Amino acid sequence: MIPKPSEKRLVLVLDTNVCLDLFVFQDRRWDKLLAALTDGRCSAITKTSCREEWLAVLHYPQLPINDDSRPGMIAAFDRLIQWQQPESTSGIKLPLCSDPDDQQFLELARDGQASHLITKDKALLKCARKVANMGLFQIMTPEVFLASVDF
Repeated sequence: MIPKPSEKRLVLVLDTNVCLDLFVFQDRRWDKLLAALTDGRCSAITKTSCREEWLAVLHYPQLPINDDSRPGMIAAFDRLIQWQQPESTSGIKLPLCSDPDDQQFLELARDGQASHLITKDKALLKCARKVANMGLFQIMTPEVFLASVDF
């Protein structure tokens, strides 16, 4: 069982799709996660390449985003997701994600000493068992994460 946030502050990595749910679609299913980030019961981290992916996705024409709404979404992300540029000093070799674009999230979770990588991405979720067996961090969907913590 995951420790209660009052016992140990959880450090999260949120993949881009989870960020879209939070900051673009305002998915009500993740209200508890958003509240926990807002009030500091947990924190989330990003690094330059992950934030750049976020900014690029905000320009996808299929998303309900325009030049007027985009700055607010960027500001919400920047307010709640802490930028870090951790260096890999652990020497721990991660499993390779089948989607090379997603490897950066695994590396950020390892190097930023995150407790969880929250994702809906199938390629990242396939790495969950290997990463857990290494004793690093947990990879899980938002639904599983929220069911396992007491916010």
